Amino acid sequence: MLGGKIVAYFDNAATTYPKPDAVYSFMDEFYRRSGANAGRGNYGLAQSAKQMIDETRNLIRDLLHCPSKQVIFMPTATLALNIILQGLIKAGIKKVYISPFEHNAVTRVLCSFEKEGRIQTYELSVSSDMKYDLARIRYQFDENKPDLIVVSHASNVFGLVAPLNEIFSLAKKYGAYTVADMSQTAGLVDCNVGLSTFDFAVFAGHKTLYGPTGISGFVMNPEIKLPAVLYGGTGVESANMDMPDGLPERFEMGTLNISGVAGLNAALIWIKETGIEVIAKKENANREKLLRILSEYNWMKIVGNIQGNQYVGIVSGVIDGISSDSAGALFSEKGIAVRTGLQCAPIAHKFMKTFPAGTIRFSVGYFTNDEDFEELRNALDYIEGGQ
Repeated sequence: MLGGKIVAYFDNAATTYPKPDAVYSFMDEFYRRSGANAGRGNYGLAQSAKQMIDETRNLIRDLLHCPSKQVIFMPTATLALNIILQGLIKAGIKKVYISPFEHNAVTRVLCSFEKEGRIQTYELSVSSDMKYDLARIRYQFDENKPDLIVVSHASNVFGLVAPLNEIFSLAKKYGAYTVADMSQTAGLVDCNVGLSTFDFAVFAGHKTLYGPTGISGFVMNPEIKLPAVLYGGTGVESANMDMPDGLPERFEMGTLNISGVAGLNAALIWIKETGIEVIAKKENANREKLLRILSEYNWMKIVGNIQGNQYVGIVSGVIDGISSDSAGALFSEKGIAVRTGLQCAPIAHKFMKTFPAGTIRFSVGYFTNDEDFEELRNALDYIEGGQ
């Protein structure tokens, strides 16, 4: 029950829901037992919190296959991307390439600095069938040598998975930094972030990692000297008026969300015990079921689902004669949670020619069940009756 009304949840790209039971129970248990401020004291409660945070960093390293890289915790993936992008711009990068599917967490940062004349932004070449054109991208790099490549591993609007290894391997031949936004894939699409071609990888704890909101972060190559752009207390080197050189302290200013880290810890253990392959297989099966149901209604047009491409559990569609926002209200009326509009990714909609109206985004997860699909079918029948 949610707000007194049974809801079929199809907004997992915004945040996965529900979470594994262990996430709820461990957050409550740990915060009651060890909810002190980690790194701010040598007493038992603080040390217990620190040990749990260190364990969670190691679980992230294990999941992403990057034992030698540093894990930085942040409240949101948006803040993580800001720290990385603003730091690299502060360090002097000039030419930035992005995919046509980036979130505003990337594009608004770059737009701000481009208006100031500090950087130039280019869009990686992607064909009309949503395939990254590596030959054309190489030509782009020859014409304008890249300093930085930023790619969403999976589009938050259409679910398309990008070939990160190929793009980043090519970028490294030109000496560029690489940033992977894995907000829609960490814990779902197995990826070797330990490769030298990955400089930064951003994760959102509350999405495909099945943790709570308020805890995200990034993995980085510790050899990169990324300048600080935010400042504050770190619990170490307090007499130093500059931010510490050490990691993760250089970027983890202020008090960490201890209960959030505890929830992420439990979620990562659940992923490890369940298995990425099992989670991905179930989400893919749910996506296929979603596509089958939506395709039964000829007034629902699926956008961006092209045979041969790899996708996560996201499907976007438009309804003939009904705006996406109006459709969202109809789904909400029948207790169906979907996301409508531009989903904070206007350039993706411009690329797919769904701008400015946007789409209705349906997104499934591991816990999407038969009852959810039945409720969705009932809502679609209701909308069809009003056509």
